[in-house]
Amino acid sequence: MADLPYSRVLLKISGEALAGAAGFGLDAETLHYIAGEIVSVHNLGIQTAVVVGGGNFIRGNAFSQQGGFDRTAADQMGMMGTVINGLALQAAIERYGVPVRVQSAIQVSQVAESFIRRRAVRHLEKGRVVVFAAGTGNPYFSTDSAAALRALEIDAQVLLKATKVDGIYDKDPRLHPDAVKYDVVSYSTALDKRLAVMDQTAFTMCRDHNLRIIVLDLNAPGSMLRAVQGETVGTTVTGD
Repeated sequence: MADLPYSRVLLKISGEALAGAAGFGLDAETLHYIAGEIVSVHNLGIQTAVVVGGGNFIRGNAFSQQGGFDRTAADQMGMMGTVINGLALQAAIERYGVPVRVQSAIQVSQVAESFIRRRAVRHLEKGRVVVFAAGTGNPYFSTDSAAALRALEIDAQVLLKATKVDGIYDKDPRLHPDAVKYDVVSYSTALDKRLAVMDQTAFTMCRDHNLRIIVLDLNAPGSMLRAVQGETVGTTVTGD
């Protein structure tokens, strides 16, 4: 533990990641795999928190625009999707014998604790994984923003954003074979070049508080484990 670069981390996992190849809902095999990746970090003795998205059920902004629904109501539906995902992650991680607490930013007291910062930190100190659900509890804010906010609130030393690609590129590698990957990039460079790290609100929070971000490939086994051990994995976003 003393030789590790981080003692407390926050992982951001998208809802779509939990759906596997189906792209919607929950896939049991994928959940088991992701839970194993999280447990591998926890088993190093690193205090581990997770923010989970809800895009495998509904994306509030897109649903509102496509269907003409009220944005606040659509975002609230998205928050409920993240609670479902949080409970699924809790069950999957507990299969490995690791204690988990789900804390929700909206009140669903029969299935999850309400978010209380001090209680969350105490859970982490006691060796429990904490899963934060329901985003920030407010409409118009993404779960990326929730990840940045919760990471700052619990004094995490790094935010690991697990995605479908192995880092940040100068352009979309799925469309441009000549795209160049960054190993390390500064906040200012990411802003100047408009690199797709996370949404603007979340990114600005991380920059203003000098919270390191590591963007990595969730589908590469062991990538989170290597990142928290200080290996060069994906792309690190840090100060100038």
